[in-house]
Amino acid sequence: MSLPTLLSQHIVRRPQRIALLQHIAEQGSITRAAKSAGLSYKAAWDAIDELNNLAQKPLVERSVGGKGGGGAKLSAEGERVLRLYQRLQALQAQVLEAAEDASDLDLDLLGRLMLRTSARNQLHGKVATIDTQGRNDLISLELAEGLILQAQITHDSTRRLELETGTEVVALIKAGWLELLAADQSATPGHNCLKGIIEEILDAEDGPSEVRIALPNGQTLCALAEPLHLKTLGLSAEKAVQVQFSPSNVLLGTPL
Repeated sequence: MSLPTLLSQHIVRRPQRIALLQHIAEQGSITRAAKSAGLSYKAAWDAIDELNNLAQKPLVERSVGGKGGGGAKLSAEGERVLRLYQRLQALQAQVLEAAEDASDLDLDLLGRLMLRTSARNQLHGKVATIDTQGRNDLISLELAEGLILQAQITHDSTRRLELETGTEVVALIKAGWLELLAADQSATPGHNCLKGIIEEILDAEDGPSEVRIALPNGQTLCALAEPLHLKTLGLSAEKAVQVQFSPSNVLLGTPL
């Protein structure tokens, strides 16, 4: 894909995801940044989770004591991506020159951040190994900071996606496919099991609660759980938790 095509497809589709970084940098608060961007507090955090998960390094970090609640700040990587985005905006009429000035890695990062999907969890990683199991392949993915998860897809899908060791992919996992376990529970054999800390629990009046889980590599997972289940497991904000899910429930995507 030529660089101008990548830019025109992805930046035009979802510029608000990157633009939200500008509001966070200016406001220093998720609450105020969301208001400035015309988003709800929840929608803003959903966008931030996606940004942090799709980047190799977190772009947004929580800050303690932020004014107006929901304090947050851009990481050094977030500031770098924002600067790149601002440069690209200013050079819309000269996109070829902008592409020459920016590295392929930077432009690929912007493409990943603007991927459109219904899955709540989008984790960027690289293919580490591919093990053939009959008509299926077990794909081991290396996420940021060396975290590993596995996906099971058909061999035909592996070929269609042109997957090989080192291929960059996005792992897509729906929130409803994640099962929460207490820190001392045993995981189901053959399942992925990631450890993390509960960052926030968002209750709903007519459905399961949303549980945001911070992984040790800086990425975030969003799971759905009934309040009674959380109470039974003794799970609450700032508590250690495990998240398990079947490799068959991990979808893989690659840049077009």
